[in-house]
Amino acid sequence: MEFQNLKITDKGRIRYITINREAKLNALNKATLTELHNAFSDAFADPETGGIIITGAGPKAFVAGADISEFAGLDVAGGTALSRTGHTEVFNLIANGGKPVIAAINGFALGGGLELAMACHIRIAAENAKMGLPEVTLGLVPGYGGTQRLTQLVGKGKALEMILTADMITAADALQYGLVTHVVTADELLPKAEEILNKILTRAPLALAAAIRCVNDADTYGINGYETEITEFGKCFGTKDFKEGVAAFLEKRKADFKGE
Repeated sequence: MEFQNLKITDKGRIRYITINREAKLNALNKATLTELHNAFSDAFADPETGGIIITGAGPKAFVAGADISEFAGLDVAGGTALSRTGHTEVFNLIANGGKPVIAAINGFALGGGLELAMACHIRIAAENAKMGLPEVTLGLVPGYGGTQRLTQLVGKGKALEMILTADMITAADALQYGLVTHVVTADELLPKAEEILNKILTRAPLALAAAIRCVNDADTYGINGYETEITEFGKCFGTKDFKEGVAAFLEKRKADFKGE
């Protein structure tokens, strides 16, 4: 599939999705969101892809926000539809994907850009990165899951402070708050993301997908995450990967998982 706003590259079992609108600081317009839906759907369905790293083109921005010019003519119904479509087609798609997704935050991650990073399973940042949700300066609130995921990641008090002040935070702050798990130099950012993902990809693929479902259900209203864990734990016993993992452990060798 050809993309106008994304660059897709494969490195072994890692699929790189790079938002390639450097002149616009990789802002998320409707076309880019549509391409992200297609790119992630393809990556999750591709049996050769084990995990995904998403980043932004150039040294300045991961994603500096949404394309505000597209908001100007919207009314209540239009704004509601925009948010709902974004949730369903992109942000929830990523969060609920069965393959690990790492956001490599290489610069500004603001508004929809930070929401995109928060939808990913793991976030690492370059030391020059800046993050924030400035929507209230436009008379808006975060509309792509930002109020919910930021609260889950950093707690209610810090989430409210960040959202209500609209202030940007540094990568060091983000690490302290638990918003990212690692901060490295710009040159080390992608190698660090690959290091983490390659380690993950030595593990059993079906178990990885099950673990993502379990952790997500810990924060899903109306769902008992403990029950999800019990169910997923039991289902793992029916996989060939479980039998291989146990055999490898008992035989003191490296497991050869097939995702079966």
